[in-house]
Amino acid sequence: MNVALAQNLSIYQLALGMQPPPQTLPLSPATLLSLIRAQIDLLIEQQILATLWVKLPPGKIWDSEIQRYNQQIGVSSTIYNCQIEESLGAVEDTGSVEISASSSANHNLFVPTQLDPQIRREYFIIVLSPQFCSLTLAYRPLKRSKIDLWGRLDGNKTAKLQAITTFEGKIIQRVLNKIEHSINSKLSPFIPNSFICPPTPEPTLLTQLLAKQLQRQEEINYQIFTNRIAKIQQQKQKLHRKEQLNDEYLSNVCQELRIPLTHMKTALSLLNSPSLKAPQKQRYLQMLSNQCDRQNSLITGVLELMQSERNLERMNLESVRLADIVPGVVSTYQPLAQEKGVMVAYTVPTELPDVWCVSGGLKQILINLLSNSIKFTRAGGEVWVRGRVHGDYVQLEFCDTGIGIAENEIPQIFNRFYRVRPSAPNDPGGAGLGLTIVQQLLWRSGGSIFVKSKQFEGSTFTIQLPIVHLKNGQ
Repeated sequence: MNVALAQNLSIYQLALGMQPPPQTLPLSPATLLSLIRAQIDLLIEQQILATLWVKLPPGKIWDSEIQRYNQQIGVSSTIYNCQIEESLGAVEDTGSVEISASSSANHNLFVPTQLDPQIRREYFIIVLSPQFCSLTLAYRPLKRSKIDLWGRLDGNKTAKLQAITTFEGKIIQRVLNKIEHSINSKLSPFIPNSFICPPTPEPTLLTQLLAKQLQRQEEINYQIFTNRIAKIQQQKQKLHRKEQLNDEYLSNVCQELRIPLTHMKTALSLLNSPSLKAPQKQRYLQMLSNQCDRQNSLITGVLELMQSERNLERMNLESVRLADIVPGVVSTYQPLAQEKGVMVAYTVPTELPDVWCVSGGLKQILINLLSNSIKFTRAGGEVWVRGRVHGDYVQLEFCDTGIGIAENEIPQIFNRFYRVRPSAPNDPGGAGLGLTIVQQLLWRSGGSIFVKSKQFEGSTFTIQLPIVHLKNGQ
């Protein structure tokens, strides 16, 4: 049977229009669900054959309750599922929006597209039987912030529904009469003319319903309590893990700072020797200089890492062009490379698309990777920087003919304070934090880094940054 409903139909307003109007209560979606479950429990337990008019929020958790009743009671019951499902074809062909209906009679209901939008924010369940009648309505008020179908507002907050629940036969009968009056059909009515709602349900049924509602509410409260306890436990574990990492980090920092201090103290004690010759004195002074440089590198690296970790989540992504930044960084390091006898060059096409990177992060990434390549490449070697498109990313390769990295060291090079062996005997080495910072910046930008290397043949560090896709194909 195909039936069209009136355009200005609002079940919630019909109920409020009664004299005296029923009381409205603010309810959470969870409480509304518990009320519905309690009524379904009662109907199933008492084997009450009822006609149900239903319009509930989309979702399996809501549909499962109606399906549960239908499965337990069987085909003798009649269920009108008034969940609105817009169909593009229906709108184009008939100018209406189908309301799917599932029942033993297999009725189809249609609502005009010009329907009062309020009913789209209404949820209800009407139970009709000679033994028990009930009307449960909930209205989702308009909010400036977007509310999802479960009633969540602003991510964490839950919007309240304005709800009405009544078992008074006269109120339910008037609402039914208004609904039947709004059905524009000459076909047989959904509710038999002989049906009259009982004034009130039997006291025993109300008592059982109240008990079931309390039971369902207790289940909800227990679930909320359990979820809160689990969340608190997760937060405690996260804090404990963070404290462990902080302690480990502080211990590593202290240990790393102690090493150059020990070398400097040793060099100073040797310089006090009265029999010290000039070449030895020069060697110890060079040791002091190297260890001071290492100490300074450690302190600078630790401060950069702390600043990066503190600000990383707050850093905004910006659209950057590799061709605007790579040449400047390479030209800055070319004089240093020439002094060492290393050739540095780049190939970065100007037509490469823009990429996403944290604000100011690309330059820091380039400096760390380029300086590493030059540092571990001996005189006569080469360093190349090459850019190309790879799928939805732009790849930037840093290739060198340096000393390479042992295979067993590659998985560790991104760890804090890890350093490969120095490129020269008098090289104090870096802080072992540069690659850690590079990896963090790339992760925050939605990119990645990986390395291929072979000892005494060179290394290739490849970074990927996501391409900026312009909207609307422009």
